[in-house]
Amino acid sequence: MSIILSEAEAKTLLQKALTYSKANECEVNLQGEEWSNIRYALNKVSTCGSKVYKTLSVQSAFGTKVGVATIDEFDDASLEKVVRRSEELAQLAPENPEYVGLVGPQKYLPATGFFDSTASMEAVDRAKAVAQSIQIARSQKQTVAGYLEDRTGFSAMMNSKELFAYYPSTKINFSATIRTDNGTGSGFAAQGVSDFSKLNTASATQVALTKALGTVGARAIEPGKYTVILEPLAAAVMLEHLFRSLDARSADEGRSFLSKSGGKTKLGERIVDERVTIYSDPTNPELPASPWGADGRAQEKINWIEKGVIKNLSYSRYWAEKKGVKAIPAPNNFMMVGGNATLDELIKSTQRGVLVTKFWYIRSVDPQSLLVTGLTRDGTFYIENGKIKHPVKNFRFNESPVIMLNNLETLGKVERVVSSEGSFTNYLIPAMKIREFTFTSLSDAV
Repeated sequence: MSIILSEAEAKTLLQKALTYSKANECEVNLQGEEWSNIRYALNKVSTCGSKVYKTLSVQSAFGTKVGVATIDEFDDASLEKVVRRSEELAQLAPENPEYVGLVGPQKYLPATGFFDSTASMEAVDRAKAVAQSIQIARSQKQTVAGYLEDRTGFSAMMNSKELFAYYPSTKINFSATIRTDNGTGSGFAAQGVSDFSKLNTASATQVALTKALGTVGARAIEPGKYTVILEPLAAAVMLEHLFRSLDARSADEGRSFLSKSGGKTKLGERIVDERVTIYSDPTNPELPASPWGADGRAQEKINWIEKGVIKNLSYSRYWAEKKGVKAIPAPNNFMMVGGNATLDELIKSTQRGVLVTKFWYIRSVDPQSLLVTGLTRDGTFYIENGKIKHPVKNFRFNESPVIMLNNLETLGKVERVVSSEGSFTNYLIPAMKIREFTFTSLSDAV
């Protein structure tokens, strides 16, 4: 049986697994993926690899006693075995007071995240894509290191209440870092796409090269509060700390920046600049996502922050029932509405400031205010009178994305970016010009 199952094949397998169930309720999840990668350094390929897997997970419930078992064998005997095991675990489990049962059939938005161009990729395609990146660096006698991965997968769900969901998807992430031959300059670029035909490793690497050459001879300037222009990548890794906090329960229980005294929250209040709208949309053609969530609930387009106001928070079914409100699943993607300004226009409008390519090594300082700390990297430049005057040494910063979005001056154009913090999560985020961004100290790192 192929790793990537069609909708009909997945449905048949899930139906068979459910026939073995003797529990009050049963849910079966099926996932499969073909994942390949190629890594390079010092202008040559260092490693490449691939992984394929397909797993089936069974959740059985007797009242509020729940057990889960997983298997990667799919003959009839194995299917019955994993169902029996989940039932045995359920009988041994304590009562779960937050178990609210399974959802019934849902109506899903159309799935748009699968592209044949990516699903049909072979080793030679990865090699050619990486070769273009290496050639850019070699042509200028510089050194590049990078990583390319592609994933083709599917997920499917069925339960004893006649719910069925299926979602096939593809995704590619690429990143390149160029160091100058004297070791004093560094530049970075990344690209995330769902459709292989849109991947351009040469243009991305050229961006990294330009930044690397431009950072040679970086000068130290005093830390302090500066107007900054955050490229979409830098903005994204700040905003994802806010994205992860749009949860009703943590706000209600006083554990969030959205909490207020007396068990109240900031839902319905303006917390950032009125130009800020953050939303999710599984059908967005530039960032497609699954039209259903982890528990099978349908995803839809939702504004989480609309014109600066907190409009929605995600609710588990248990917490929504407890609060007497509509349950809203956590989103499968995040994006932010941008403006029309190009990066060059943002620079030209700045009398004195700092251009930031990338942040990294970000850590939480204060969850109640979303204050985080981290470092600039791979392209930090001083702006004077609307022009990049010279590269500057990297900074450590202490800043909150909430404060940042209250100090917004201008929004640039939206781009799909790949988080540089290791998760390879993709977002649609604009460049942004921010006033009074706090740099606390200098860093000697290139």
